[in-house]
Amino acid sequence: MLSISSAQLDSWLSLFIFPLTRILALLATAPPFNNAAIPVNIRLVAGLSIASVIAIALPAPLPIATGSWLGLAIIAEQIIIGLMMGFAMRIVFAAFDIAGELIGLQMGLSFATFFDPGRGGETSVIAEYLGLLTALSFLAMNGHLLTISLLAESFALLPVSETPFHAAGISTLLTASGLMFSLGTMLALPLITALLVTNISLGVLSRVAPALNLFAVGFPVTLGLGFLVLLLSVPYIGSAMENLFSRGFSIMESILRAATG
Repeated sequence: MLSISSAQLDSWLSLFIFPLTRILALLATAPPFNNAAIPVNIRLVAGLSIASVIAIALPAPLPIATGSWLGLAIIAEQIIIGLMMGFAMRIVFAAFDIAGELIGLQMGLSFATFFDPGRGGETSVIAEYLGLLTALSFLAMNGHLLTISLLAESFALLPVSETPFHAAGISTLLTASGLMFSLGTMLALPLITALLVTNISLGVLSRVAPALNLFAVGFPVTLGLGFLVLLLSVPYIGSAMENLFSRGFSIMESILRAATG
């Protein structure tokens, strides 16, 4: 007769539950997995599938009951690790969102907003355009597969253990979060420069010809020039996105290495 002890049951559960919490935390925060258009059931099934594959390659499970205080502390630790990894990649996507908001503001399209169910709030049309382009480029470059690969590697860099991770991982994430503002500004800088020159030219023109209706002329000019610069920059956006995605994966790895102490 087959008999299973409580210690064996706890070891089997810990082998699966502890990695699952880190995986689900990443899927809940890392784009494009955190998109509201993806049902929660799909993300749960994906997390269970990934956990079942990763658990086989992990070392011997910890003899800790998942319902004990120590087990709950380890679960909370794995959730924080998964959230940090997900937010590291979210920094890159937020940089494109900030660039879209800045571009829309300079073009005079800040009033052209609509409710985005994927983000749960209002967003400008340019930010939505760059967001969709970023998500499609990320999938085309197999960024989702690289994210899952780095997630599996994280269990080797920062394995599940009773020892808490180092607080330097959180400080590394907070330091890297400032990059989204600088990266967003750098992405929008070509269009901001072109529109700045245009506004200066229109200001000079208004001084030369005071009878000219600046509001009637300026808005179509800035709008048309903004779309022209966006059209000309499309061939170069792919390389910029590839570099920023690599930066995001580097940040994710730096957080894991800093968390090891």
